[in-house]
Amino acid sequence: MPDALHPYHALTPNLVMDAVEQQGYHCDCRTLALNSYENRVWQVGVEEGTPLIAKFYRPGRWSDAQIREEHDFCFELAEHELPVVAPWRNPAGESLFHFKGFRFAIYPRQGGHAPEFDNLGNLLVLGRTLGRIHAIGAVRSFRHRPALDSVSFGYASVARMSEFVPADYRASYLAVTELLLAAIDDALAGAGQFQVIRTHGDCHAGNILWRDASPHFVDFDDARTAPAVQDLWMMLSGDRVRQLAQLDALLEGYGEFHDFDPRELHLIEPLRALRLLHYAAWLAARWDDPIFPRTFPWFNTPHYWNEHILELREQLAALDEPPLELF
Repeated sequence: MPDALHPYHALTPNLVMDAVEQQGYHCDCRTLALNSYENRVWQVGVEEGTPLIAKFYRPGRWSDAQIREEHDFCFELAEHELPVVAPWRNPAGESLFHFKGFRFAIYPRQGGHAPEFDNLGNLLVLGRTLGRIHAIGAVRSFRHRPALDSVSFGYASVARMSEFVPADYRASYLAVTELLLAAIDDALAGAGQFQVIRTHGDCHAGNILWRDASPHFVDFDDARTAPAVQDLWMMLSGDRVRQLAQLDALLEGYGEFHDFDPRELHLIEPLRALRLLHYAAWLAARWDDPIFPRTFPWFNTPHYWNEHILELREQLAALDEPPLELF
C-alpha cells in the first residue's frame, strides 16, 4: 500500500501534538518518533516538564473495550505498587482518547535499559516481580481480551501464511506446519489441566526497562489470558544447562509470591513454536504498512523462507525433547 493510503500516513507530528494538547497539555514542539511498529509511539515535549509518551493504537486491531481492559490491568497492578508503567488518566478518569480517527493513550516517560537475562541475580528479581504480577493476574479474568491458544496463534497464522508463501516453498511450508501444529496440540493436551491467568503476554527484553536494580514493565498491548509460563519462557536462552540455571533463579523469586505449577514446563516449547508461527503471520498481515517493508527488508525473500522452514523443523525436533525440570 502506498504511504499516502495507509492510515498512519495522517499521523504527522502536528496531529500528535494536537492530540496531546486536546488533553490539556502544552507542547513545546519537540517530538520524536520511537521504535514501534504495531502501534505508533511518540515522545512529546511539554512545557509542564518531563516529556510524555503518546501511543497511537493501530486502527482496527483492538476494540475500545479490549484497550480499556489492558489499561485497567495496569492500574490494578500499579495500585498494588508493582513497577508497571500505566497510562495517564484525565480528571474524569479516562485513559483512552480519540482524536481525528485515532485512539491514543498518554504515558509518563520511563528511563532504563533492557535487563541482562544472563545475570541470575536479575532473574531472581524479575521472578519476584512476575510472581507479584501473576498473584494479581490470577484474582480475576479478562472479559474482552483473547486467550493465547493454538487456534489463534497457530492455525490462524498458518492459514494466513499459506496465502503468502511463494509457490516454490508452499509444499515444504505446509508439510512442516502440519506436523508442527499436531505436535503442539499433543504437547498441550499432554500437559494436563493448567491454570490460565491474566498475563503481560510479551515479556521480551524490549518490554522491560531496568533501572536502579529494578525492572519496570511496559507495553501491555499483548496482554492475554495465558498460562503463567508465557511470561517466563522468553527469559530463558542458551543450552539446556544454562536454561535450567536461569529457570531456577526465576522460580526461586517467583515462588516467594505465587505458586508455579511444574506442569507448565511442558508448555515452553509449544509456546515457543506458536510464537514463531504468529510472528511470521504478523509480518505478513502488516505488509501493507509501508514501514514494514522498509524495516524488515529480509522478509519474504528466498533466504527468509529457507531459514524460516529450517527453524520450524528445528522447533518440531525441540518438541520431541524432554521438558525442562526443576532442580
